[in-house]
Amino acid sequence: MRIAMVGTRGVPARYGGFETAVEEVGRRLADEGHRVVVYCRTADGQEKPDEHLGMKLVHLPAARKRSLETLSHSALSVAHLLAHRTDAAFVFNAANAPLLPALRAARIPVATHVDGLEWKRAKWGPIGQRYYRLAEALAVRWSDALIADAQGIADYYQSEFGAPTTLLTYGAPVIAPGTDKLAELGLTAGGYHLAVARFEPENHVDVIVDGYRRSGATKPLVVVGSAPYSDAYTARVHRLADDRVRFLGGVWDQDQLDQLYAHAYTYLHGHSVGGTNPSLLRAIGAGAAVLAYDVDFNREVVLDSGRFFVSPADVAALVDAAEADPEGIRSAGRRARELATRYDWDQVAAGYEELAVRLAGRHVSHRRPSGRRTAAGPTGATVRDLAAVRDLPRPRPTAEEERVDGLGVITFPGAQQ
Repeated sequence: MRIAMVGTRGVPARYGGFETAVEEVGRRLADEGHRVVVYCRTADGQEKPDEHLGMKLVHLPAARKRSLETLSHSALSVAHLLAHRTDAAFVFNAANAPLLPALRAARIPVATHVDGLEWKRAKWGPIGQRYYRLAEALAVRWSDALIADAQGIADYYQSEFGAPTTLLTYGAPVIAPGTDKLAELGLTAGGYHLAVARFEPENHVDVIVDGYRRSGATKPLVVVGSAPYSDAYTARVHRLADDRVRFLGGVWDQDQLDQLYAHAYTYLHGHSVGGTNPSLLRAIGAGAAVLAYDVDFNREVVLDSGRFFVSPADVAALVDAAEADPEGIRSAGRRARELATRYDWDQVAAGYEELAVRLAGRHVSHRRPSGRRTAAGPTGATVRDLAAVRDLPRPRPTAEEERVDGLGVITFPGAQQ
């Protein structure tokens, strides 16, 4: 079967969740004998291999302007795809939805991976946010199927549009790397807290750094990440830091990054709008004790292994409590690794293969939702504000259980449970 994957930066995966998914899923589909074509956004001067891990690569340029980069590259990709037929297409990112009618007109069955709630990202501004809201509706109207990577995203599309989705998450590699590359950074196992994120407001790096600064932590905070489009936000984050915070910038050595995850005392995760996050999955697969921003997507992943924050004061309380309870931290890490087994790339790839077979065989509903929003949308009473706390049904610990509960999970008094 011929399968096309459109709308990402392509492979090898160097950037984010979409690219990781394309690489992990695409290589497995190729191993199963499918002809997988990945469209790659390649800048001048970059290498342009013809294949990668069994996938065929098509390299095309893109406009070097943030607001046009994705759509311009995807438009060229769709034009190429119209001249090189495929049995099924996976389009990543609802922002590409205006291109879907061209695929439908050419009778190329298409599933759109809608990603997270991009219109909540401050970096887009009012016009960009309105565009993403429109793109969501177009994706619902013009896709043969929708893919959600988190139950919270599936719930959103069902509530907002009455649209069904296929739930296909990401994988969480269970890793146990060495420590040799920590020494290159002057770090030791268990001797630091870790945050990994692009510097964007929705990832709450400022909240993490500010909260850590207010804590009495003796272990440094190591921050990995950068901000390709946000110098002002980066400057704000750096102003909030004290001399216990170390900014490493981007870490492109995957072995070194895995060691950072696996040997962190805690992993602080501030992402709030992007659905299931690959960084969080990698952290639990490495057995890291997670302190996460309190939204549905993060609770869905870490369940009872994590503790949650919404403010710098919460972060300070969590970090102080964590350093006072090393046995609880170890227990939380063990539980996180157990939960990581729910996220298996082989199963994810099998889900994509099954969906591709359905698309190619036209075994999808011929009556799609209209794309009109229901009366109860983000301003209605039936859709939660995704920044609000979601209480999952689990018992409160007794006084005797405050330190470590029955699952061996940290329970920090005074912090959000």
